[in-house]
Amino acid sequence: MPTFANRVAPFGTTIFSEINNLAAEYGAVNLGQGRPDFDGPPDLINAAVKALQGGQQYNQYPPGIGAPEFRKALVNHAAKFYGLDVDPNRGVVATPGATEAVFASIMGLVDPGDEVIVIEPYFDSYVPNILMAGAKPVFVPLHPPEWTLDPDELRRAFTPRTKALLWNSPQNPTGRVFTRAEMQVVADLCIEHDVIVISDEVYEHLVFGTAQHVPIASLPGMFERTVTVSSLGKSYSVTGWKLGWVYGAPELVTGVMRAHQFIAFAVHHPSQIAGAFAMGLPGTYYEDLQSMYTAKRDILMAGLNAAGLKAKQPEGTYFVMADFSDVFDGNDVEFTAHLIKNIGVACIPPSPFYCEEHRHIASKQARFAFCKGDDTLRQASERLAKLRR
Repeated sequence: MPTFANRVAPFGTTIFSEINNLAAEYGAVNLGQGRPDFDGPPDLINAAVKALQGGQQYNQYPPGIGAPEFRKALVNHAAKFYGLDVDPNRGVVATPGATEAVFASIMGLVDPGDEVIVIEPYFDSYVPNILMAGAKPVFVPLHPPEWTLDPDELRRAFTPRTKALLWNSPQNPTGRVFTRAEMQVVADLCIEHDVIVISDEVYEHLVFGTAQHVPIASLPGMFERTVTVSSLGKSYSVTGWKLGWVYGAPELVTGVMRAHQFIAFAVHHPSQIAGAFAMGLPGTYYEDLQSMYTAKRDILMAGLNAAGLKAKQPEGTYFVMADFSDVFDGNDVEFTAHLIKNIGVACIPPSPFYCEEHRHIASKQARFAFCKGDDTLRQASERLAKLRR
């Protein structure tokens, strides 16, 4: 009897779908998936509507690498914020979201039998992408409660077969924004071993306090060995648009494009025109975004701590990792089920973002998202108070 391919047999359903379904079943306040429950900027929405109604072929296929307006805006954005010199014609690819951007990067840059270093905890698509490419993931964990990277552990992960390293800063789910010094250690090892970096930077504008996002491509000797991935969804609260991109050295982006053209070919054209508008927003937009999310972070942090959880204040992203060991005896999967069914709040257990050997590291942790309305966060905090009681 026909069945599905062996390559997808180990994957199952994503943890995000499982938690969303369970939260809906029990009517829980959903602080699981990083999905804002508010809309993007009105001017951005209007730019998309204008493109849809503009009669300028924006409802037809754009170029496979991306609409010229969008690619130019991305290049200007990279130059303005990071001082990077990106070729708009050979160094940029528009993608349907950052998830496809990572997949196309792996498929276009990694060969069967290669090794790819993965920092744990990782976004859940990384490892299936590597396995579908026929490559081998090699895991290096961050260590709680500060979620630091051990340089010696990282060095031991490099072998003659290492082709790429998947990097994510600001980091989901821990909220770490790695310092320039930490990233220099990574960069030095990649240069020493001639390794490509696939850098997931979708939370690039969501940093707090004194933390600063430094693209790894901006470090000396790294632009020519890095492809940078980002998307519109997180910085502009339009996750449903699924508009992402890859930029970097043309020699690497060529590989990404050769894979992308046979995965998706092209990306929703009107969204790209609106995305070009978004890329041109003044710096004050990002200051206001950070201010808004700082207030939301503080509401959630207060609620988690009042409930008896030991929450680590994030330096970036819109996630908080919290140690629940003082209020619950089981592991993270059991805690998540208890929280949804008996407390009425949904979170994400982080152990699925680790290899089997390292899952114990996060067995007392849970990830909470604060990309929600203030009233939603307060309601969640009120329910979480039942944990301490």
